[in-house]
Amino acid sequence: MRAKIKSKIYILLYMLCLSLGTDASDFGTKGIIDVPSARMRPDASFTSTIALQDRTRAYSISYQAFPWLEATFRYTGFNDFKLYDRNYELKLNLLKESSILPEVSVGIRDLVGTGVFGAEYLVASKRINNFDLTLGMGWGRLAGNGDLSNPFKLVSNKFNTRDVLVEYESGGTFADSQFFRGNKVGIFGGLEYRFEDNPITLMVERNPDNFAYDRNYGGPASDSEWSYGLKWHVSKNVDLSFTRQNGQDFGITLNASLDTSTKPIRKKPPAIISSIDIEQQDLPKGINKASWYDRLLYDVERSGAFLIAGEIIPGTERAELVVANKDYQYWPDALAKIHQLAEIQLPSTVSQVNYTIEENGHNVITVQMPLSRNFGDLDQSVALLQKKSELLPPKNVSSRPYSTNFVKEKVGVDLTLQNRLMLFDPDNPFAYQFYLKAASSVELPNRWNVKFAYGLNLYNNFGDLSRVSDSVLPHVRSDMLQYLKKGKSGLDSLFIEKRGSAGSGVHFRTYAGVLEEMYSGVGGEVLYQPHQSRLAFGVSANWVKQRGFKKDFSHRNYSTSTAFASIYWASPYSNYDVAFHAGRYLAKDIGGTVEVRRTFDNGWMVGLWATLTDVPFDKFGEGSFDKGIYLRIPFDILSKGNTRASYNAAVRPILRDGGARLESFSGNLWWDIRAARYDVFRDMQER
Repeated sequence: MRAKIKSKIYILLYMLCLSLGTDASDFGTKGIIDVPSARMRPDASFTSTIALQDRTRAYSISYQAFPWLEATFRYTGFNDFKLYDRNYELKLNLLKESSILPEVSVGIRDLVGTGVFGAEYLVASKRINNFDLTLGMGWGRLAGNGDLSNPFKLVSNKFNTRDVLVEYESGGTFADSQFFRGNKVGIFGGLEYRFEDNPITLMVERNPDNFAYDRNYGGPASDSEWSYGLKWHVSKNVDLSFTRQNGQDFGITLNASLDTSTKPIRKKPPAIISSIDIEQQDLPKGINKASWYDRLLYDVERSGAFLIAGEIIPGTERAELVVANKDYQYWPDALAKIHQLAEIQLPSTVSQVNYTIEENGHNVITVQMPLSRNFGDLDQSVALLQKKSELLPPKNVSSRPYSTNFVKEKVGVDLTLQNRLMLFDPDNPFAYQFYLKAASSVELPNRWNVKFAYGLNLYNNFGDLSRVSDSVLPHVRSDMLQYLKKGKSGLDSLFIEKRGSAGSGVHFRTYAGVLEEMYSGVGGEVLYQPHQSRLAFGVSANWVKQRGFKKDFSHRNYSTSTAFASIYWASPYSNYDVAFHAGRYLAKDIGGTVEVRRTFDNGWMVGLWATLTDVPFDKFGEGSFDKGIYLRIPFDILSKGNTRASYNAAVRPILRDGGARLESFSGNLWWDIRAARYDVFRDMQER
């Protein structure tokens, strides 16, 4: 019990740390108490909600995917009987509020789920002075015992009937045969009153839900259709609500929201004394003050970037430099700083620089910039990048007169505190581990690298978990709990890898060794990204063998090969990128995966994926098909200095075996180079 309480405390603190008036309902969507309103949050708002009631406890995340579309994932546990439900909700804005007309939206609850909370609604909201009034028409659970005849029966008789209690065996499927159906609809609504001089909102609502599902499992009925509450706006980003619901239940709800689209935090780069002003004896060994390359190398690395190679082209006034980015979340910021230093260090005969951008070992693009000779002026470098730069295909940098040898005599090891999460298990929905991660990347000649990671357990509550996989497919992922419990300390990865670029727009990687917690193997990937094109194409292939549960060098009997063909699209809409992968998965099933991710210059990324293969839904098991949410939170929002580090998570409602793949080794190259893509610099020029 203590571990579960701790888990809830950690989640609560995390929500507070995320801390846009949020106005989230208990269901996570923008609403009153339990019923939705027609309102939308600002575009790109990310909202987390914890709603604890006498009847249920619910945890949800909502994302304003477009100004007109709100998406919510929710996980709910019932207090009166042991049952947990995962479901998705979408709300679409149909009409924006005007001086006369109300805001109007339509939504579907439990769009992909078991149908436990299945409901559809059409809702309108109108603001009058300090009052915000909401009135809606609901189907499913929002119909309750019914107030009016279903108007859709006029369209077709198929809308006349609906199973009141819909519980699909596996869940995870679209309940489209139930949408907007039923003999009657319910009327819901309410009002909110926001005080002008106090951070308080009063709430009252009517919810026609008769809680038939709860009663079917021995839960209580509802004493009243009316609920009341008080919402305290703790800050601009955090709300805390206290409610009395259905005449018998008390509730408390915490929600926090932030804007993932904020401009990159342009923190002041470190002030450095130019190596020109440092005596030779005070410079590190190997840095020759008489060499422009050595001076620039030293200054660039101290500023948070890397100089990989370079030369001044004979008979011209042009320098060619290959640069990489260590600390800057936004690549143009890194390049502006590098150019500021190049203004100081390059010989006076140079009037133009071609910077070839290297990202994660790949030469992605070349940016051509003039030298203004306004020495040390960072603002001038930013202006040149925006107004005077040209974007060219990546240069061939196979041989340069100057190159940096990054091979170190000693191997450095990074020690960081990390966590693992095992979510949505009914025995303990928030199982976690804190561990010390020792990681290292050793650079070898010819651009080979050895990468290593070991996890040392500090504390976990995985002992509360006891579910055994019932999968009829090869247990390629569903035995993950065995690795978490028996290999709580162990080798996470140890492999050799080579990355590079061959010709304009062709990128590759190859690797072999212990690739991840569950698999060792060998594989590779090739990506073709034409210059200025929004489309890219790739292939990847792996042969893998399943590791032993203790995460040592032992292996189990299962081995397989996977292969994928991929197509990628950098859409021109709201920072969205789309990828489609088709091929063979770890359980030897055949199918395809669609990924949609929204990535911002500040480092935030929110996305989702869905995989359908030739595994039937009933054979796949609970969840019906693989799906989930991607999330990357940049540490830069909490750091005083510049950093590219981030918290990355792939959240699955349930971990099964169908549609499983090596997440970091199957079609990942395009995402690896995204921060330095052509459109990132083009968008910078157009601002």
